[in-house]
Amino acid sequence: MNVVIYARYSSHSQTEQSIEGQLKECYDYAKRNEYTVIGEYIDRAITGTSDNRPEFKKMIEDSSKKQFSGVLVYQLDRFARNRFDSATYKSKLKKNGVRVLSARENISDDASGILVEGLLESMAEYYSAELSQKIKRGMEINASKFMHIGGNNLSLGFTVDENKMYQIDEETAPIVKKIFELYVDGKTMADIIRYLNDHGLRTSRGGEFNKNSIRKILLNKRYIGTYVYKDEETPNVIPRIIDDNTFNKAQDKMNKNKKAPARARARAEYLLTTKLFCGYCKEMMTGVSSTSHTGKKYNYYSCKNAIKKECHKQKISKNKIEEIVLLETRKILTDKNIEMIAKQTMKAVNSSSNNEVIKKLEKEIMQTQKKIENLVKAVSECELETVRKSLYLEIQNLEKIKLTLEYEKSEEEGNIFNLDEEHIIFFLTKMRDGDIDDIRYQRMLINILVNKIYLYDDNMIIVYNTQDSNKEITIDLEENIEKVLLKGGELHHIDCKL
Repeated sequence: MNVVIYARYSSHSQTEQSIEGQLKECYDYAKRNEYTVIGEYIDRAITGTSDNRPEFKKMIEDSSKKQFSGVLVYQLDRFARNRFDSATYKSKLKKNGVRVLSARENISDDASGILVEGLLESMAEYYSAELSQKIKRGMEINASKFMHIGGNNLSLGFTVDENKMYQIDEETAPIVKKIFELYVDGKTMADIIRYLNDHGLRTSRGGEFNKNSIRKILLNKRYIGTYVYKDEETPNVIPRIIDDNTFNKAQDKMNKNKKAPARARARAEYLLTTKLFCGYCKEMMTGVSSTSHTGKKYNYYSCKNAIKKECHKQKISKNKIEEIVLLETRKILTDKNIEMIAKQTMKAVNSSSNNEVIKKLEKEIMQTQKKIENLVKAVSECELETVRKSLYLEIQNLEKIKLTLEYEKSEEEGNIFNLDEEHIIFFLTKMRDGDIDDIRYQRMLINILVNKIYLYDDNMIIVYNTQDSNKEITIDLEENIEKVLLKGGELHHIDCKL
């Protein structure tokens, strides 16, 4: 079978070497399973929470050429930023006869495998959010001391010392002053951009200036000594580059030139996208909306062929169908099913281990810390200011590397493969008792447990991933019609109303 490899790394959380490690794992997996790798798609320095991945999008488009039958990733969380996007893109690949394979997660391609895959991705998303909260708490501690919080947000004109405190960068601060001077004197942004780029001047990230970078500089209150974190402003706590009068003149001019932003339209999220199919023609049903003469908006699911007048399937209210599916799906999380899901998941992942990766990262962290300590000692013993400045810069670079390694180690430690069966049972039990009105909870419930839904005008059939033999669950949509759920030889009778 021909496959392609997709790999990505994000600049804030992983090193360039992460790509090489991912590729090695993928090639080894392909060799073991006798797959032929015909290409690679690699997005570098792009976070999984961003959907702006050019190589990823190119891979999705190329799947229509029918040249490969599988997309091989190092781990499922490399494929998409969340379960909703994962389901959407996998549906596109599936239409082209392509499935997603994980080099580190031993997952089958049947309903049981889909269940395990959904659980793994949802738990990875959960722990990623939890890790994000820990990082935010660390940032808040730094912010309370008016320190630089790390990352790529160091403004042009500033540098940070060994204590992560802001200092004026004598080399780039004049660029900031020049930008304000030109703008206040009546120059347009286009004039300023042309002047800066023609003189070979660059942004804090080393790129050419554009309208967006100039706007950010002109709005940045750090230049008047104000520390801003989460919309909370503390004046006169960092060195100022621009005086109040110049800054205020720039703000007045920007306000006069400011155009009212277009009003964003709220978009309804259709939870059953890629899951809901017409029971008559088996075509996927998609979300549609209409507006009444009073201006009220209504959302529905409609068969694609019915839209083209090729099928008689009636559209159905989005809220009604989603409510029934959510409530009925949660009911299948019995203690017995939760235990079964946990065993399936552990069976799928027992062959994988993160221990070696964590040990390697710990060693790199220790080596980096040792280098930092040696440089700090060298600074204390050095009398030449130029050399001291060079050493400070090297220390800052090493601290960034250390932070990156620590972040990556935290990701590995929070990975599903370090969990036991009891932990998974706890997660699923909490999921059963979750807030049915929480959109994140709704996504998780549908994406993990629901395989397909076939909808007719008077009833629907839900196929759950928990069914060992892919049994069908039929729910009549007429009022007071009894629903029969067959699971493990037992019949459960539940009243269902639409």
